[in-house]
Amino acid sequence: MIDAFAPCVLCPRRCGVNRRAGETGFCGEGDLPVVVRAALHFWEEPCISGGGGSGAVFFSGCSLRCIFCQNAAISSERAGVPVTVDRLAQIFLSLQKQGAVNLNLVTASHFAPAVKEALRLSKAQGLILPVVYNCGGYESMESLRLLKGLVDIYLPDFKYMTPALAERYSSAPDYPEVCKQALSEMFSQVGPAQFSEDGLMKKGLLVRHLVLPGKGGEARRVIRYLYETYGSDIFVSIMNQYTPMPKAARTDELGRRLSAGEYARVVDYAVTLGLQNGFIQEGKTGADSFIPPFDLTGVL
Repeated sequence: MIDAFAPCVLCPRRCGVNRRAGETGFCGEGDLPVVVRAALHFWEEPCISGGGGSGAVFFSGCSLRCIFCQNAAISSERAGVPVTVDRLAQIFLSLQKQGAVNLNLVTASHFAPAVKEALRLSKAQGLILPVVYNCGGYESMESLRLLKGLVDIYLPDFKYMTPALAERYSSAPDYPEVCKQALSEMFSQVGPAQFSEDGLMKKGLLVRHLVLPGKGGEARRVIRYLYETYGSDIFVSIMNQYTPMPKAARTDELGRRLSAGEYARVVDYAVTLGLQNGFIQEGKTGADSFIPPFDLTGVL
């Protein structure tokens, strides 16, 4: 069996470092999963959070460098503690005992082999929750195919259609094409969206797009691509919660919040296009409250 950690090919950057030997690539992580928080999470889309909360496991590190990342404390600042596969499996089972409606793996791509083993182990010990794979959309085929048959719901971002923006804001000019390929693989694995009688997603693909200030045209291009490619087989979440983080606040174009009018025009476009399977966020744009405390809850 090929060891994806050595050389590492778990994200599209394909750094090729030997993480088994302690080398680190772009994500900055070794071969043990590093977890920052594992707790019930109520701020996802209604079909993901439900009434009981999603069992969210936040992993440290990321293959992107989004200057507006709300989770910068864990994506690039190396928070969290390493855990064994056995411990990770127990964390999954603990969330089920707490009443989680699903298991929500947040930014786990760079630990995919360990996550795969933890899922298999926890399922053998009684895990029956739908598994949600919550990611930035910048995924390698190697990581996604490792998890085939173990993930029920894919919850990726689709951030950009324009390579120049992807380079400027996330240091990933190949993001648009990589994300298109990743979505295709995700959809091939889980198929059209399926829901339980109480409105919870059981299986399928739910794609998020965070509308950036001054980038309504980009949002429309993303939404059009998703609608023309997948129609009503997937769900699209149009998000208004952009908050100027320190790095983004230093740029001319991202140093402010999204206006209500900008967001409304994007939503109106989606409706005019014919998009029906979607979610929008109501109320004031920008939401610091969506950022959970990364305090090792449920990890130790």
